[in-house]
Amino acid sequence: MENISIVKVKHLFGYILKIQFSDGHISIVDFSSFIFSGKHPDYEQYRDTCFFVDFDIVDGNLNWHDYNMIFPIEDLYKNNIVN
Repeated sequence: MENISIVKVKHLFGYILKIQFSDGHISIVDFSSFIFSGKHPDYEQYRDTCFFVDFDIVDGNLNWHDYNMIFPIEDLYKNNIVN
């Protein structure tokens, strides 16, 4: 997975993103269970969808607000977001 990167991300609705990878693979990832699990107070701000959709692709990975929230590329690729 070390040569795979994220090339495009589209917000579909709510907390669901369509993520395209450099090998052509596409994952539809629902982040709602992670965001609403309430296990980390820093993630509560992402319950506001306006804040959630303010992401960037940085160095081939999906990044929110200067690495405040980031996931391993392999987890996004496999649609396996751990709470």
